[in-house]
Amino acid sequence: MLFVTLEQIFNQFYFSLILVIAFIFGGIFFYPVKELRISGKRGLIFTFFCLTIVLIIRWFSSRHLPLSNLYESLIFISWNSCLIQIILEVLNPNIRWLGAITTPSAMFTHGFATLVLPKEMQQTETVVPSLQTHWLMMHVIIVLLAYIILLCGSLASIALLILSSKEKFSSSLFLCSNISVEKKEKSYFPFLVENLRKLQLIQQLDQLGYYTLFIGFILLTIGILSGAVWANEAWGSYWNWDPKEIWALITWLIFAIYIHIRLNKGWKGKKPALVASIGFLFVWICYFGVNLLGIGFHSYGWFIYNG
Repeated sequence: MLFVTLEQIFNQFYFSLILVIAFIFGGIFFYPVKELRISGKRGLIFTFFCLTIVLIIRWFSSRHLPLSNLYESLIFISWNSCLIQIILEVLNPNIRWLGAITTPSAMFTHGFATLVLPKEMQQTETVVPSLQTHWLMMHVIIVLLAYIILLCGSLASIALLILSSKEKFSSSLFLCSNISVEKKEKSYFPFLVENLRKLQLIQQLDQLGYYTLFIGFILLTIGILSGAVWANEAWGSYWNWDPKEIWALITWLIFAIYIHIRLNKGWKGKKPALVASIGFLFVWICYFGVNLLGIGFHSYGWFIYNG
């Protein structure tokens, strides 16, 4: 009872704070105020600490790694979204817009887990025999990390498409590049500065999308291979054409196409971003949608199973 109460308290703290921080980073995206950004960073670290405590409490109360059902995996995704934000902020402090992508993701996944899922699904439960193995830590963590990183990279690509689709941006940038220096220094200078800032943002989104999706693709590959070994150990076959396995393969192929056109074709910008945006949908189908049906070997701990 004590563990449940503590978990609820820290969950409420986390959701309240991440909601505020999501608005802060959204504001920083449009108004880069230094003091506001510092407050957002400090708040993010504190919220990350709160959710870390939730996972530790969950681990102690259940006596197994808290990744055995939908609720726990959503909490883990929210936790990793904050962790990715903190790591990237350390690696590149100049990416002020990153929090506008990661913090809403953390907020929505945690909100769905704590506010939408039935209370029965949020309770700790006995792990099914197939999960009582060291493969739980290796395979499940790697696959969830792959999902999180792929989602972050896909969101960066979606943001790139939104910015690139504005005709006003393209025409204004073309206009500013062809006018005289005198006019640039006068009436057109604000347009030039604004469009150059947007162009730089698009380039940053393109690079972030590529590097994160490349890492996520590698992790997904390792996750699928480790899952095959685990399946052979648990069910006597490396591949069972389970719905989760099929959609994981489809998702892998989508991002393999993305990596191929980036490396071999040399494409950048809209075309690979469009492929990554499609991949965003497939990641959610693979992670969440397949399990709504409650069929296959991966249906334990989810909606129909718990219903």
